[in-house]
Amino acid sequence: MAKNTGIAPLVEGLVTPKINELGYDVWDVEYVKEGAEWYLRITIDHADGIDIEDCEKVHRAIEVIIDEADPIEDFYYLEVSSPGIERTLRKKEHFAVCTGEKVEIRLFAPDAKGRKSYVGVLGASGDESITLDVDGEEITLAYPAIAKANTFFEF
Repeated sequence: MAKNTGIAPLVEGLVTPKINELGYDVWDVEYVKEGAEWYLRITIDHADGIDIEDCEKVHRAIEVIIDEADPIEDFYYLEVSSPGIERTLRKKEHFAVCTGEKVEIRLFAPDAKGRKSYVGVLGASGDESITLDVDGEEITLAYPAIAKANTFFEF
């Protein structure tokens, strides 16, 4: 079992009540190793958007909670950020919230059409799969086939 398994959900459970109390939503929590360093990333959201002051406010509030619970043995960097304009979709709830938005989906392996990625409008999202409208064609993709998904903004 990977060393970081269970850390993100544990931390999410610890910090979500405080983040909600401050008026924000938790978009995602991840605990990842990049190079030699570990990062605990808390992504927050709000209907009016997120700015640096919001991130600082949440960081100060949850840092104490995480330090008291001490769920992580190793040294790590705590980062609090917004999901951004091209937000990552990792949970079924993310797909549900982004219904009707343009998304980019990358697959682990080519599908039956030989394609490994799609850009389209996110339609329904269910327990097992999502549907995309790609140039008028409805494509159904199972969650386990999706390697990476994010909202897509054309600059």
